[in-house]
Order: sequence, then C-alpha cells, then structure tokens
Amino acid sequence: MMKYLQRIGRSLMLPVAVLPAAAILMGIGYWIDPSGWGADSPIAAFLIKAGASIIDNMAILFAVGVALGMAKARDGSAALSGLVAYLVITTLLSTDSVSLLQGIDKEAVNPAFDKIGNQFVGILSGIVAASMYNRFSAVKLPDALAFFSGKRLVPIMSAIAMLVVSGVMLFVWPVIYTALVSFGKEISGLGFTGAGLYGFFNRLLIPTGLHHALNSVFWFDVAGINDIGNFWSGTGEKGVTGMYQAGFFPVMMFGLPAAGLAIYHAAKPGKKKQVASLMLAAGFASFFTGVTEPLEFAFMFVAPALYVAHAVLTGLSLAIASFFHWTAGFGFSAGFVDFVLSSRLPLANLPYMLLIQGVVFALLYYFLFRFMIAKFNLMTPGREEDGEEGDALPIVAGKDKFAVMAAEIYAGLGGDENVISVENCITRLRVEVKDMEAVDQERIKATGVPGIHVVGDNSIQVIVGTSVQFVADEIEKIRG
Repeated sequence: MMKYLQRIGRSLMLPVAVLPAAAILMGIGYWIDPSGWGADSPIAAFLIKAGASIIDNMAILFAVGVALGMAKARDGSAALSGLVAYLVITTLLSTDSVSLLQGIDKEAVNPAFDKIGNQFVGILSGIVAASMYNRFSAVKLPDALAFFSGKRLVPIMSAIAMLVVSGVMLFVWPVIYTALVSFGKEISGLGFTGAGLYGFFNRLLIPTGLHHALNSVFWFDVAGINDIGNFWSGTGEKGVTGMYQAGFFPVMMFGLPAAGLAIYHAAKPGKKKQVASLMLAAGFASFFTGVTEPLEFAFMFVAPALYVAHAVLTGLSLAIASFFHWTAGFGFSAGFVDFVLSSRLPLANLPYMLLIQGVVFALLYYFLFRFMIAKFNLMTPGREEDGEEGDALPIVAGKDKFAVMAAEIYAGLGGDENVISVENCITRLRVEVKDMEAVDQERIKATGVPGIHVVGDNSIQVIVGTSVQFVADEIEKIRG
C-alpha cells in the first residue's frame, strides 16, 4: 500500500509541475493591475485569465496526470482515458443529474455534489483509467470488433468502470466529503495552532511521499479550504487565506539554506569542498524554487533528530505567520519566484514581514543545527568516518556528466540483472529491484547524490535533485 500511494504521489508531480506557469501568468497580471483584477488593463486580464485556466482546472490535470503516471506505459490513450473517466463521474454526479437520479429538487441535493469536480475525484479518475489501461491495453477482441481492440478499448472500459464508481460514489461521496470537511474544520478551527500542526505533519510525511494527501485537504478544493486557489483568485479573506502557505517561505527561502551552511561549517576540513558544492546547489534550489528535497534528504536519514527539529521549526513558522496574519502564496512551492509573484496579489498581507521572519529563522536553523551536530556528533555530510562516503566521481563537464552519473547509479543498482523499473518525479529516481542485497549503496552515494531511501523490500529511491530528468533519460538509454 505504501508503494502504491507513493506512485500516486509521484504521478501528481506531472500536473503539479504545470502550476508554476499559472503562478507566473497570474502573478504578472496582478502585478500590472493589483486592484482591478484585470478590469483596468486588457493585458492584465489576458494574463490573469490565462493563469486561471490552469488553476481552475487542476482536477482535470490531476485526472490526466495520474492516469499517465500510474499506467504501465506512458501512453496517450491512458491520459485520454483519465479525461473520459473524469467527465463521466462529474457529469453523472453533478447537482442537476443527482436531482434527477434521486427525484428531488436541486435545492435539496446534498451540497457535497457541488464539489464533485475536485482534485480528489480527479485523482480517483486517473487511478481507474490507469487500471483499465494496465488491464485492457493488450486485449484482442474478435475480428468483428477488432477496431476496438487494445488501446482503443481503454477509454471505453474506463467509461464503463466509472459508471460503477459513480453509482458507489452517489452514496459514498457525501460521507467522504463530510469527513474531509470535518477534518479540515478541526484543524482550521484551531487557527494559528492548526496551521502549525499542519506544517509539522507536512514535513514529517516528506520521507514517505504521502504529504501530498495532507496537502490536498488544505491547499485544494477537497474540503472547502482551497487555500491556493482562493489566494490566487482573491475570493478569500485578507490575512487569513494563505495561512497554510505563508509560513513555508521563511523556512524554504532562509531556514533550510542556513541549515545547509551549518552542515558545511560542521564538515571535516578535507571534505568541505565536496559538501560546499552539494549544499550550495541544494540551498539555491530551496531558496529560488522552493524545492527542498535535495537538502532535506542530505540529513533526513543520517541525522533524523535534525529532521524532527526541522519539522518542529516548520510548524512554528506556519503558526507565527498565521498568528500575525502575514500572508503570501505560491503556485508551485515557497521559493523566491513565487514570493515575488504573489507579493502584489490582493490577498497578500504584509508579505515583507515573512522576509524578516525568514532572517530570524535562518539564525534559528543555523545555530540549532550547529549545536545539535556538535552535541550529538551527528554524521551529517562531510562528517563521515574516512572511507564511509566512498570515492567521489571525477567532475565531468557538459551533458556527459549525467551520462557518467547515470551509468554509475545504474551499475550500483545492479544493472539489467537486478533493475525491474526506473521512474522519476521532480527530484528522485524511483526504482524497483529484484534483490535489495545486490544494490551497492556506497557506489551510488559516491556519485554525489544527496541521499538514498529504501522504502521496501524491492523499492529504493535515489534523490538526485532537480536535474533528475536528465539522469533518468540517460538510464533509459542504458536500459535500451
């Protein structure tokens, strides 16, 4: 189950990667016309509506992206089937359709069906479509029906499957929706304390990849909170909407880069150069884009106490920002790009205070990490015993460096004899192997990757960073 949920999380990265485009378009539009919402500027209106076309249709993006990512082959028919599945369930369970099915007035229909076109249903549609692809994409029908064989059969079976799912959801969805709303209200009803709890658990779930499930409740329109959508559309409350996003900026832009500096300063003199290159790249990614995994995985498993401290500080940051009603938002993650784009939005409230908070958190992270590393002799990068970190690969310039890196990682995984499948998300290679004992983790670490995470008897993740796509492409060439 854990592996399956992680695959869903990985599949969500494809549609989530589209959100920065929406953030850029809407951010520039609001920057041009921060008060008129495009009413005072045709150019601003054009950009805002273009960005909204993505934000407002995230559920469809999720349906297509999950179907494509969960299918055994990344084929267009799987993506089409995800769209078909989503259209079937959202049409059948719309308020108008439910009123006909139940023979009641539209006003009497459970309000849960007003929210049927949400990201949760999008994910469910993608899962069903991928299952149909994996089951029926190679089926051969009798000659009279041969035209509908194989991949052409997948959208048809997806539509049929969603008829059954829709019948079940007619009764189940109101229960699910009520439970999600209750959970969201329990946390959101706690005000700044709830925001802090959310931030804490958000970081704790990063190692498992299950933080996406928690995020969907608060960030998207699953339980009616929709913090990201409301912030960017300006339909929420100033100083409140954005409370589940704002506190991440001080951590990702300031706190984690300062933690990387502490790790560098704590490294042994002979290993500082190697650690510096890792921390500089990871720290810049965290600050500029809000992608934190390369830095977090550098100490997550070698010094779990530091990671727990990081989770606590993240929760504290969200609680503080929420308490003072300092808000900013993001379309992708809490990095510099999103901060600049969101700072002029109508619902942004004293966003510059997040920068001041960030400086304070940079000091907190730096001195706490330095203290804990020295006090408990934590084996952060650069503090390993001689020989533990392996022999680093020679630095290779240009595209060849990814080929060299990929070859070493693949060899460390056991090569063709051991590797079953290799996929990637934004920062990680997700690999299925036959025998974990055949994996040479030291050889993989010697390539300079931030970390390795064994998630099951046959599943391992290699954290590469934002250049993971290039490494994955080179591995695909090796696998033929």
